[in-house]
Amino acid sequence: MLVFIAWCYTKGATYTQADAEFWITFANKAAPSIHLAIAIDGSAAGGIGIIAGEGIARHTGHFGYWLGEAHWGKGIATAAARGMAAHALSDSLFERLEAPVFAWNPSSMHVLEKAGFIREGVMKRSVFKDGQFTDSVMYALIKNT
Repeated sequence: MLVFIAWCYTKGATYTQADAEFWITFANKAAPSIHLAIAIDGSAAGGIGIIAGEGIARHTGHFGYWLGEAHWGKGIATAAARGMAAHALSDSLFERLEAPVFAWNPSSMHVLEKAGFIREGVMKRSVFKDGQFTDSVMYALIKNT
C-alpha cells in the first residue's frame, strides 16, 4: 500500500541518506507505477504517487501523497491529487484508484473528496503507526466508463 508514502512523515522524523537513496531507486522503477515530486518554485515540497496493483488487481492503483507542513492549506495537495488522478485514469492502465487515509486525518480526506474520490468505508485497526493500531478510511475514484 501507498500508506507509507502518503502518511509516513512524522514531525522530527530522521530522513537519512540511505532513505533517500532507497526512495530514488524505488521511484525510478519502470511503469506502471508513478512517483512524482510536488515542486513549488523549483524546490521539492512533497510527493505524489500511484503504486500499481498486481495480478487480478493490476488495474487498481494505490494512490498517496504528502506535502510539507509549510504548504498546507493552500490548495496544492488538491491540485496535485486532481492532476495525478486525471492523468492516471486517462489511459487504459488504471480503472480504480484507492487511497487509504488515517482516520485522524480529516484534512487529507477533504483533499481526496475535492479531487473526486468517494469514501467507501472504515477499515478498523488496519494500520500500525507510532506504536499503536489505528483505523484507516478507504477512499476510491473509479474511471468514468
